[in-house]
Amino acid sequence: MILKVYTSLLLLFLVNSVWPRTVRQAYDDLDPDHWSHYTSECPRECFCPPSFPNALYCDNKGLKEIPPIPARIWYLYLQNNEIETVSEKPFANATHLRWINLNKNKITNSGIESGALSKLKRLLYLFLEDNELQEVPAPLPVGLEQLRLARNKISRIPEGVFSHLENLTLLDLHQNSLLDSALQSDTFQGLNNLMQLNIAKNSLKKMPSSIPANTLQLFLDNNSIEVIPENYFSTIPKVTFLRLNYNKLSDDGIPSNGFNVSSILDLQLSHNQLTKIPPINAHLEHLHLDHNKIKSVNGTQICPVSIALEEDYGYYGNIPRLRYLRLDGNEIQPPIPLDIMICFRLLQAVVI
Repeated sequence: MILKVYTSLLLLFLVNSVWPRTVRQAYDDLDPDHWSHYTSECPRECFCPPSFPNALYCDNKGLKEIPPIPARIWYLYLQNNEIETVSEKPFANATHLRWINLNKNKITNSGIESGALSKLKRLLYLFLEDNELQEVPAPLPVGLEQLRLARNKISRIPEGVFSHLENLTLLDLHQNSLLDSALQSDTFQGLNNLMQLNIAKNSLKKMPSSIPANTLQLFLDNNSIEVIPENYFSTIPKVTFLRLNYNKLSDDGIPSNGFNVSSILDLQLSHNQLTKIPPINAHLEHLHLDHNKIKSVNGTQICPVSIALEEDYGYYGNIPRLRYLRLDGNEIQPPIPLDIMICFRLLQAVVI
């Protein structure tokens, strides 16, 4: 009994002293002199948390310009202000910046001083969403990994603006004013490590050309795309997630094997003008076809492998991997055809 009491007390001591210390360590280990140093360095309009000395919070302060940034800062939060200009001067000492959030300001291209961004050599993440940009700003830091430019007024992408951004993995241009003419064959040249490209909610009528070969996620929702070119996905052999919801795709606009691509696992074609299910690959796992004009479904016709062959090989063969199928908002009447279930044995959900 005594041993149990001592054990409980020891555990209580550890919980109340050792574990909280790891949580409070940033506070406890700071020398009081350092606290005063951080306070004196901190711009008066901003907040410098002692527990996170590499961060500077200047968001929601009604700022019209960027204050001087201390040299120690890695993470800079400037969102939700009235900032119109980005100049070199505030960043003169901020040579360690990794992250800048300038979302929801009033920044224009003319308000960005030439070189103000490109001189931030260590910058990895740049957020400029919800501003008043009319073109992709240039030049940009060569080490960028993420560039978010959603909800601006971008209609132009300067030639070569991405040519040196070899580390960029995410480019978000959704909800801008891009036309087909803005996307040339060399627009994305240099983006050798890009994994996600978002050009949703623009004014495209064609599939963009020369998508970087390593792209895994391609988002093209809410455009006016009518045609998928023959062998389009052969140049992006790793594409896994493809979103084409809210476009103008019809049966005639899709090649016979346009989406029969082994790399695609998630295919979204909701809110188009399809009257039948296009041929798919056995590797596809999620298929969204809701709100089209599909009247009926024939499991034997859409099955990516022979049902007879599937019966022979069972679960050890190349059976279709489809797990989720959405067909609501069409003209299909339940019940679900039995041959759908025979073909797609791994189906976990069908919405009809």
